[in-house]
Amino acid sequence: MTVSDLKQAYPDSPKPKINWARIDEAEDFANTVKLFRQGKYDEDSFRRYRLQHGAYGTRMTSDYAMVRIKLPAGEIYPNQLEKISQLSEQFSIGNAHFTTRENIQLHWVILEDVSEIFRGLAEVGLTSREACGNSVRNVMCSPLAGVCPNEEFDSTPYALATARFFLRNPLSQNLPRKFKFTFTCCEKHGMVRMVDVGLIPQTRDLNGITQRGFKIFLGGGLGNKSFVGHQLEEFTPEEDLLHTSIAVIRIFDRLGDRKNMARNRMRYLVHEMGWEKFRNLVLKERAIVRATQSVITRLDVDHTPTVIKRLIKISDESGSQNPDGYNRWIKTNTLKQKQSDYNSVFITLEAGDITSSQISALAAIIGEFSSEGLARSGFAQNIALRYVHDDDMTRLYSRLLEVGLAKSGALTMAAPIGCSGTTSCNLALTNSHRLAKEIQRKFLELKLDQDDDLCDSSIKISGCPNACGQHGIATIGFFGGGARIGKEMYPNYQMSIGGRSDEETMLGATCHRIPAKRVIPVILKIIELFKQNKKPDDTLKEWIHRIVNGKEDSAIKSVLDMRKILDPLTIPPTIEEDPDFYNDYGSDSSYHTKTGKGECAA
Repeated sequence: MTVSDLKQAYPDSPKPKINWARIDEAEDFANTVKLFRQGKYDEDSFRRYRLQHGAYGTRMTSDYAMVRIKLPAGEIYPNQLEKISQLSEQFSIGNAHFTTRENIQLHWVILEDVSEIFRGLAEVGLTSREACGNSVRNVMCSPLAGVCPNEEFDSTPYALATARFFLRNPLSQNLPRKFKFTFTCCEKHGMVRMVDVGLIPQTRDLNGITQRGFKIFLGGGLGNKSFVGHQLEEFTPEEDLLHTSIAVIRIFDRLGDRKNMARNRMRYLVHEMGWEKFRNLVLKERAIVRATQSVITRLDVDHTPTVIKRLIKISDESGSQNPDGYNRWIKTNTLKQKQSDYNSVFITLEAGDITSSQISALAAIIGEFSSEGLARSGFAQNIALRYVHDDDMTRLYSRLLEVGLAKSGALTMAAPIGCSGTTSCNLALTNSHRLAKEIQRKFLELKLDQDDDLCDSSIKISGCPNACGQHGIATIGFFGGGARIGKEMYPNYQMSIGGRSDEETMLGATCHRIPAKRVIPVILKIIELFKQNKKPDDTLKEWIHRIVNGKEDSAIKSVLDMRKILDPLTIPPTIEEDPDFYNDYGSDSSYHTKTGKGECAA
């Protein structure tokens, strides 16, 4: 069933609630590109303009761009996916990339075609405005918000309202550096301590009345130097959400370091000022904002309930056997919702990649199987279909199988995160993207996704220290670099262990430098050591957590013990013994560490 078939069969299927686009921005971008090509727009000014509109530079060339499409709160509708499929086929490379920040990226777009993509996105209410540059980036929300059994209330409407307020807002157009909001459902399903502003929904009883609010964390972030955020106060009432957000941004705008790009994220300001001083400034600034803001300056929170409407007519499949792989997929890719009889299904992608034909097929599948009529982008380069009825799960699996989207392991260690790496990024030193795919394929081959001891662990890989792959909060994390033996260079990764992003958020401890072609053997060796030394009911995540914190009493008591055992696996062979060792994944040529100018800031 295609999207057009769905429109005919179900003309009242849900439409996007918010139009994020402005069609005039496409024409303006096209004209600005012409001026740039004619030499009438200097390169630095054009770069800032391009980034503000969501077009990122592409590795070692000024003729191509990556267009980053924002999905506020991760929401994506079937007609929007169908349009992205068409745009990918027409103007990109026939596939798209789902990121860890609920964006979709189209790579290797000719600069003159970027405005055509903007026009297409505007037709379905999408935008890339402020997906890059020194502004409030895409506002994230847990894909389980609204369905999580542990949440106090659904934070999605607040995430959407925050995104709408700050989009194109003069307050956030020229910040010292990029600024990120993340809403979640509960401690388990979010990364609220690792962003500029992280929010967990909370309620409290006030004179017999249930009051909504948030637990707010400030000053976290991942990068070359990472910091865990601090809780602002015990409870922030919902009416103070906007006051607090404006106060924090105003302080960052005034006091953030605009000269030193390497240290101008808000987390550095918080660290250098000290948390208590920064917190006091926020509370004072919030009081000023509360007292002086206009009555029309408010969050437009839409509390219209989600309409749940099953579209599939139940057929009699009694007695039929489940398809091959179905039970494995159910175990590793699905979660029961707090709504009885419904499930959230996570679609595994290889390091976030999906072909244009799969995007089109997915659009139809969402319209057919999701009773809320949309999908949510996840935090781990995957896609969540929610409100899938128990009776529809077998058929959904069969449909996903037909289009190559039924890979198992989405919610396990067998689905590593990998940033784009040297496939497109100017700063990357290694092909982290391809390494993540190699690990995933190997782990699924070994059926490690079915191992309950490994299910809550994670592997995250960045192509450089800047942490786009979130390596700092992984059970086993890697960031890329180069190493040399004699005159020969080879790709190498710094490995950390013990990172996590739940209620016990902490950054991983540096463990060892691992050659790229030894990463998979090293991970398997760590799993082997875990199996040999684990306690009953232990998971790899908890075992490593004890090691990093000096609380393990087995043969491996410290990170140093782990390092010594792994030493033999890190010794490089000569190039004559193993020439492939000196090439990066996805390359048959000699390794080098050539990089370009980064565009993480305008």
